[in-house]
Amino acid sequence: MKIDEILQKMNQDELGSLIILKPENIAYVTGFKPSSISVLILKEDPLLLSSKLDLEEARQKSQIPVGEFKSLDELKKTLKKTIPGNGTNPGKIGVEHSMTVGTYHKLCEDFQIKITDIIESLRVVKSPKEIRKIKGAIRIAEDSFKDLDFSVSEDNLAAQLEYNMRSAGSPRPSFETIVASGPRSSLPHATTTSRRLESPIMIDWGALYQDYASDMTRTIIEKEEEEKIFSIILEAQQKAIDAIKPGVNASHIDKVARNVIEEYGYGDNFIHSTGHGVGLEVHEKPSLSYRSDEKLEKGMVVTVEPGIYIEGKFGMRIEDMVLVTNHRKVLTSKARKIFA
Repeated sequence: MKIDEILQKMNQDELGSLIILKPENIAYVTGFKPSSISVLILKEDPLLLSSKLDLEEARQKSQIPVGEFKSLDELKKTLKKTIPGNGTNPGKIGVEHSMTVGTYHKLCEDFQIKITDIIESLRVVKSPKEIRKIKGAIRIAEDSFKDLDFSVSEDNLAAQLEYNMRSAGSPRPSFETIVASGPRSSLPHATTTSRRLESPIMIDWGALYQDYASDMTRTIIEKEEEEKIFSIILEAQQKAIDAIKPGVNASHIDKVARNVIEEYGYGDNFIHSTGHGVGLEVHEKPSLSYRSDEKLEKGMVVTVEPGIYIEGKFGMRIEDMVLVTNHRKVLTSKARKIFA
């Protein structure tokens, strides 16, 4: 049970309680993802405090008791009453890295605080149930790629994809859909425009299923020069995927992909990391970057997305999601090579 595992880690870190505000972390522990301010207090008798906007739904979905969140001042009084300790020193409290400075000053200055990533460290490895949800998000995204009209603008194509995903059960895209074509495809995170589509067309999109995300990129090509660059990226991606297994350094996966692209003379045109974890957030640990000091573990779900971007000319990227196992498994299945 997640609560038991969290409490065990809290005891190891000598934490009397843990305050969680990040919606994704609350969802991971309770099964309910808040849309407005909520505070999860983790201790022997955990409690989720939810604003009135979410209170009814929280009581329906949360796996732990729910109360009403009124204010940070009221929460501070609650902490002083319920957390073990004497006087104004109620024991060491764990807080997330993502807590804002303003919230810290209002809530935590009277307490002994320790910044912790207990929840994020547990979220890194996905359970079979979480993997099924991620597969559901992938299925929605892939099914939404069918029957698209490419004789339109970037804006329109993105709208088609997002309409299809919502129609298939995704409450929203997992991130803002990227459609960049022609010279604009050299912008890795381009926003869409009213510009009519031209080759190559780079499409980066994802869906949500029961709060879990998918993330994939396909580049549609039609010219011989584009095919040459595409084949380099595909080779880099495949070698990186083949290198994925438990115990391997995340930085090694980036090195494998980068080495291939450098060998072809395009090292300066691969301007981002090779991938990242995906789960309740579309970007989470681990990072497949040369800076990473993380090791891959069985049950992680990561993207592998090398790319080459030639300024003012074109760019392309191929992105798939991979489950880290002893026999690495590509979760995405949509054909990687697509011709206009």
